[in-house]
Amino acid sequence: MDFTLDDEQKEIREWVRTFVRKEVTPLEPEVLRREREGLPGLARDELKELQDKAKAAGFFGVLTPQEYGGMGLGALMTALVEAELGRSFVPFRFGGYADNILFHGNEEQKRRYLLPTISGERVSCFAITEPGAGSDAKAIRTSARKDGGDWVVNGEKTFITQGNEADFVMVFAVTDREKGADGGVTCFLVDRDMGWKSEPIPTMGQWGPAALVFDDVRVPEENVLGEVGRGFHLAMQWIGQGRYLLPARALGSCERLVEMAVEQAKNRVTFGQPIAEYQAIQWMLADSAVEIEALRWLVLHAAWLVDQGADSRQAQSMAKLYGGIKANEIVDRVLQIHGGMGYTRELPIERWYRELRLLRIYEGTDEIQRRTIARNLLKGHAKVTGTLG
Repeated sequence: MDFTLDDEQKEIREWVRTFVRKEVTPLEPEVLRREREGLPGLARDELKELQDKAKAAGFFGVLTPQEYGGMGLGALMTALVEAELGRSFVPFRFGGYADNILFHGNEEQKRRYLLPTISGERVSCFAITEPGAGSDAKAIRTSARKDGGDWVVNGEKTFITQGNEADFVMVFAVTDREKGADGGVTCFLVDRDMGWKSEPIPTMGQWGPAALVFDDVRVPEENVLGEVGRGFHLAMQWIGQGRYLLPARALGSCERLVEMAVEQAKNRVTFGQPIAEYQAIQWMLADSAVEIEALRWLVLHAAWLVDQGADSRQAQSMAKLYGGIKANEIVDRVLQIHGGMGYTRELPIERWYRELRLLRIYEGTDEIQRRTIARNLLKGHAKVTGTLG
């Protein structure tokens, strides 16, 4: 087994690392100041300016296929990119990205939705979660009934990422109650000007989800994404597109946090000596370093399996479960090492504390990941010997 990055992979990683250090990290004090005042960390035009700088250097559409103007890097390199981006809490992501299920659109839908989303002209959101249907996605109640050449959508979605900013939504609605998830759920592309409304949901972190309301919203037949009744399959494809990328970003955050903790331990003096001399502090740093290394290989292994076209579901669930739990433990230790200052909003630690807590909930809770891992073992779909056999 060779774990060495090739020259191209090293070059890409170093470019991203340099970009984050020179363009993203310097924004941190201003982002913290704005967030303390209840403002967005980055305005949309500022985010676009950063993305344009990256695009000018040829860095655009990390996962987007080259035929659509992207880089088509693959899962392993994308995980390395996400880890570098995670080293700053500034809410930045490279441009040129579109939801994977939009590639299933017909040529007209690609022209109206996919390509403008890749270029940054349009903003999308994915809406399946409802007040009564979170982890159990099959329990959705939002409905769509046929009326002439249109579908009429009614219902409510909740905790929708980018729901307040999006100008169109990929919404999943029941079109055949008897069939339900087995052939009775359809995905619709619904422009905001068709009538749906959004309302911000305040959260403990900087994630700003929305509640979406559909009240007799009329959607033309040509706005069905994929086939009528096949929407649940698309939804699961969206949800499973890259669970390894969430812990990959957390990996970068943990690296940065522990680096901060090391500096604090060496410079903070109590009772006449640096706190780095105390065994309690040393053990917190040691445990964190071991867990970061373990997380790194869980993430990279899951990404490698994706690149190989192998079944990566077990590996992705393991990476997300371990990443969520350990990232929360690590940020808690780092805050403890910083003492009272770590608890203030002058440093980004408490912000990361709130942000990383979300990793254990969205896109599959810890409990769902454990359920998936255990069921794969019990049904023989996976073995504890892993890919080595």
